Amino acid sequence: MTPKVTCIADVKATLGEGPVWCERTQRLFFVDIKAPAIHALSWPACTLETWKMPSAVGAIALRERGGLVAALKSGFAFVDLASGAVTPIADPDADNPHNRFNDGKVDAAGRFWAGTMDDGETQATGDLFRLDPDLSVTRFPFGFVVTNGLGWTRDQRTMFFTDSAGRTIHAMAFDAASGTPGARRILAQTPEGHYPDGLCVAADDSIISAEWAGSRLTHYAPDGAILRHIAIPAPLVTSCCFGGPDLDILFVTSARIGLDAATLARFPQSGGVLAVTGLGVRGLASPRFKG
Repeated sequence: MTPKVTCIADVKATLGEGPVWCERTQRLFFVDIKAPAIHALSWPACTLETWKMPSAVGAIALRERGGLVAALKSGFAFVDLASGAVTPIADPDADNPHNRFNDGKVDAAGRFWAGTMDDGETQATGDLFRLDPDLSVTRFPFGFVVTNGLGWTRDQRTMFFTDSAGRTIHAMAFDAASGTPGARRILAQTPEGHYPDGLCVAADDSIISAEWAGSRLTHYAPDGAILRHIAIPAPLVTSCCFGGPDLDILFVTSARIGLDAATLARFPQSGGVLAVTGLGVRGLASPRFKG
């Protein structure tokens, strides 16, 4: 079956990112980093709710107690969806004012992981941070320009991590009990001019990675072999996650930042949210932050 790609929300996000599916409410949450906001798209009605954020918001995750946990330029925070209140938790990268948080995910133990990046995309100052349920923060020095694309295998023995500027997806040994990444190996590298961005892991442990400047998703086998490319009608594909009632729809975010008028005329749905059906694989429910 050939996958079908449909734009379900032409939101024209400046830098759409970080999609997360909520199976309890059948909504897709995602962020616009540069026009700082959190959006929620109902399914299948595709009505949109928006919460403005006080600073650039790189990633969000569902919270077991309700609401969201977010990684903002100003640090980790809780977001109350009823009131819109943003409650700061910690700013663990305050010593790098040129940095901001980028992508993030929750592991099976309910810990929220998020990486930082140099907002100017030149300095290798991006590290990885783990926010535990007790709200303590642990820093893992990586030294990448743009940290991105996190995920885990079902057995939690392998953690995936993307170095976008280096065009590399890494696979790391992962100690699930302590929440510690270990030895790192290269899982995949993208061609010149294609930058791996956000990713998600399917129920069969295959990996789907968005490609910034690539107008596509790449579907990898667990060993990194390329299974297929999926064309997306937007050059700046940013991230993806599985959702829908059966977790068999792949929701994809995109951006329009920096695109000239000719490119926007060619790709008018840039910055929109797209749905890919007919993939033949499913995802797993998104873990929730336990803090």
